[in-house]
Amino acid sequence: MAPRDGTKILAGKVALVTGAGRGLGRAFAEKLAALGADVAIHGMRENGPAEYGEGTTLTAVAAEMAQEFGGRSQRVLGDLTRGNDIARVIAETEGVLGPIDILVHNAGGDIAAAGGKPDPNDAVNIKEADVRAVLERNLLSTILTCQAVAKGMMERRSGRIVTLGSVAAFKGRTQGSIYAVSKAGVTHYTRCLADQLRPYDIAVNCIAPGDTRTGRFLGTRAVDPNRMVESGTLDRIATVDEVARVVEFFAGPMGAFVSGQVLRIDGGGQCWPG
Repeated sequence: MAPRDGTKILAGKVALVTGAGRGLGRAFAEKLAALGADVAIHGMRENGPAEYGEGTTLTAVAAEMAQEFGGRSQRVLGDLTRGNDIARVIAETEGVLGPIDILVHNAGGDIAAAGGKPDPNDAVNIKEADVRAVLERNLLSTILTCQAVAKGMMERRSGRIVTLGSVAAFKGRTQGSIYAVSKAGVTHYTRCLADQLRPYDIAVNCIAPGDTRTGRFLGTRAVDPNRMVESGTLDRIATVDEVARVVEFFAGPMGAFVSGQVLRIDGGGQCWPG
């Protein structure tokens, strides 16, 4: 992945970003597109971008991205907890854009079977249906999607995979405990996958954001306005671009010899070993 055209260090590369209609996923897709990659914008629902006021439709997001950055963009829909949907998402991406060089698996969330956050959401009382929904949405989707994309990368002996963890994975917690468990699983699956893919020149890493000012984050809880500053302190809520810059590192030339790592992006909120 050598630089080709000034700042277009990913020119000629194809990226699939899951959960890319809004929030962090959209920021990741825009970052890769700005660097020259052709990007497949995945979502589970066509109107997903509108749910927290960050867009209208997935089709519109893909069109806006192509217009702004000048590359190709493809909208793909699918439930990434289902193998058949994953296969179709990959086939549609590669049918239009070509083989996938970069996978950023961002899809997930602490979301109950019926939508919204699980209630109750602790380690003992969370409903079985919500346990399954959270584990499937985060851990199972990561495993199945990475498996499917990695096989093509192994054949070509090149690629980059970035998974989305969370600082929730590194600390015991009463609330959001199954989400934390799912992200801990994502973290360790990433390490296992990185170990297997070393001989194929495929770097696999995990980013673990803390609080980030996405529409969903800001729209589902009370936020201390003192933490909404953007400078002068690291004790604040991250901007989406501050997280997306790390995806640029892992997907770009500087990340070529970095694999099996998890990087917390939380301004130093967790300063203990991972």
